[in-house]
Amino acid sequence: MQRRPLRSASDVRSHRVGIAHQKGRGVAGMGDFRMQNITYLLIFTLDDRRFALPVSSVDRVFPVVEITPLPKAPDIVVGIVNVQGRVIPVVNIRMRFSIPEKEISINNKLIIAHTSRREVGIIVDAVSNVEGYPEKEIITAENILSGIEYIVGVVKLENGIILIHDIDRFLSIEEEKRLDDAVKMV
Repeated sequence: MQRRPLRSASDVRSHRVGIAHQKGRGVAGMGDFRMQNITYLLIFTLDDRRFALPVSSVDRVFPVVEITPLPKAPDIVVGIVNVQGRVIPVVNIRMRFSIPEKEISINNKLIIAHTSRREVGIIVDAVSNVEGYPEKEIITAENILSGIEYIVGVVKLENGIILIHDIDRFLSIEEEKRLDDAVKMV
């Protein structure tokens, strides 16, 4: 199945609607959609590495804003931002993936995503697009190496791979508790 990049949330909704209309009848050259579940991923980069988050966990993406340091927060937390009156912790994804630190620039993007417990901000170098992948093209982390933390799967491409980030397991229980305590002091 040929994938086309989806540029926005409305593209994803339109694409889902288009697929829904095609379900139940084959489309020439595209196979039968009845057996395919599509996973939509927001693709972003850190240095030259590609990562992704499921679109369902992403609230919005915008240019990086001023980040206020948060005393007594875990080391993984860069600080907090105010997004429409909500105080959101910003986490250092580079630290978690052992990618060398880089000074934040005005070209960076801030992804606001939600875990099952809280909203978090993630600073990334760039956001490429949203793409849909059939489930059969996604290799689960357990099929690569058991015990891989923070990654739920991988998409293999002709020119590399995309690591799919597990936002729910990004912070440890200890880090969650310390973050809760630090935010209460704000």
